[in-house]
Amino acid sequence: MHDDVEPNALPSGVTALGDDIFAIDTRMAGYPGITSSYLIRTERPCVVEVGTAGSAPVLRDALAALGIGPEDLATVVVTHIHLDHAGGVGDIATMFPNAEIVVHERGARHLADPARLMRSARMVWGDKLDLLFGDLRPTDADRIRAVGETGRIDLGAGRALVSHYAPGHAKHHMGLVDSATGDLYVGDALGVYNPHTGEVRPATPPPDFDMEAAQSSLRLFGDIAPRRLMFSHFGAVDTVEQTLESSAEELRAWVDTVRTARADSPDLDHAVAMVRERVVSRYRPRPEAATGDDARAAEVMDLLSGVHSNVAGIVHWLDRVAEDQRAARERARQQAQG
Repeated sequence: MHDDVEPNALPSGVTALGDDIFAIDTRMAGYPGITSSYLIRTERPCVVEVGTAGSAPVLRDALAALGIGPEDLATVVVTHIHLDHAGGVGDIATMFPNAEIVVHERGARHLADPARLMRSARMVWGDKLDLLFGDLRPTDADRIRAVGETGRIDLGAGRALVSHYAPGHAKHHMGLVDSATGDLYVGDALGVYNPHTGEVRPATPPPDFDMEAAQSSLRLFGDIAPRRLMFSHFGAVDTVEQTLESSAEELRAWVDTVRTARADSPDLDHAVAMVRERVVSRYRPRPEAATGDDARAAEVMDLLSGVHSNVAGIVHWLDRVAEDQRAARERARQQAQG
């Protein structure tokens, strides 16, 4: 294992990032530039994110080209259990039988028994599920390690990934810090990074989006002061402070706009239209017109984290907050009446 690979001999879709780190485009639904996995090729090789079930053979072949055979992989870590990040865990666990699977404790049971998660996904995605994700297959519970507020993944030679619970996008979301480099694997906590324009857009899907938790996670990431931000969508970013600030600003812009729209009308389409007009219209187009695979990849990315999904998640959170406030007022009224 660990056969040296010349940078100019890397397979298509694999990028060397230094410090024994490689970004692997897992070609979600067959298209480039949507989901990224990362190999940390140390004494105890580790993969962060696996992509979808359909991406598992792509990841396996990329690892083989980087000198990681079926018996070599020590650990697989997923930032959260959404199917574009963890949908291939069961397949990868079968392909790499020695690998321990690390996930936040709130997602562990769904990797062992994904039936409920897949039923929910089928209700959301319908026939698109098979094309976009495929089936998350079960992983032997004995191979799953659940971590809580923090955790440590041994990479060998004193190097480790340290996990930090980072909800907001999802209740089972965590970020991961490389102790040797300071790189921070952010999952979807910061949103979706567009390498063509340098912009970052929120990822606020239902049912778990929580504005206060998301802001808290962003503050945590700022306090960590990472060297680079390793986006699952898509790629490594070294403009850390600027990107963190942009993520926070865009999140506020989306939530404030939806809140304003809801004050006018409860209609979801009204909020979607207002976000398109006031927020999305500010984003820069790509430097060149996207065609072919690039255009299709953009369509898939819009399905994953587009305006409608993001607005629906924000509306769901606003309704939840309003209900909590109503319940608190009612409790206060009952207490006042003795």
